Amino acid sequence: MCGSNGINGGCCPPAQVFQEKICGNFNGPLAGVEIWSAPAGAYSSGTFEIFNSASSTATVTATGISTPAIALSAAPGNTDSQSVNQPTSFTITAGAGDSGSYCINLYKRVLA
Repeated sequence: MCGSNGINGGCCPPAQVFQEKICGNFNGPLAGVEIWSAPAGAYSSGTFEIFNSASSTATVTATGISTPAIALSAAPGNTDSQSVNQPTSFTITAGAGDSGSYCINLYKRVLA
């Protein structure tokens, strides 16, 4: 029987992990604009990153629903990142004249 002799039991193929990368730029003003979302359970984990341009005048923040919750804050010229489990949304807030970039690396575990 598959799975009876350890994790894979010798007959079940191991799960595969797929990576998806989403990157882009943003320009303020952004008042809590959702950049990305997915249904619950679609991704097992993810790493979220924001970069705030040195020419920005204020701190840029990002939030999201995940475990733990996404909470990023980057002063001008800085980057902030966070790895989380079960992400379902990512939102950026930036003031007028603020700009930067974001990158999202998502991981999905798929049974073969």
